[in-house]
Amino acid sequence: MDNRKKPDTLFATLAAVGRFALVVLGLIGISVHVFRQGGWLNQLLGKVFVSSAWLWIIPLALIVIYFINGWLSSASKNKPYTRGDIPLYIMMGAGAFFAIKLLSTGSW
Repeated sequence: MDNRKKPDTLFATLAAVGRFALVVLGLIGISVHVFRQGGWLNQLLGKVFVSSAWLWIIPLALIVIYFINGWLSSASKNKPYTRGDIPLYIMMGAGAFFAIKLLSTGSW
């Protein structure tokens, strides 16, 4: 009884490399926008700490992140696709967006 797995096909390997490339482009694009001078993080922290009324966002964001993590980590009835794959697809979408933006405008 031979239970060895067969290697992936060329198409499956290229699809995996493409998914990886999109995720990396998404991470780079989001990182550029978050950490640059005057970026998203700078703007968000500026809004949060300017007024004490905005400080309620910090515990609310932590609670939302906690519940999203619990929802993504829980078991799913659909075996081939799980809710844990949603962040992967979001990053692939961001990668596709930044790839198209990079090719069309030449900048992030």
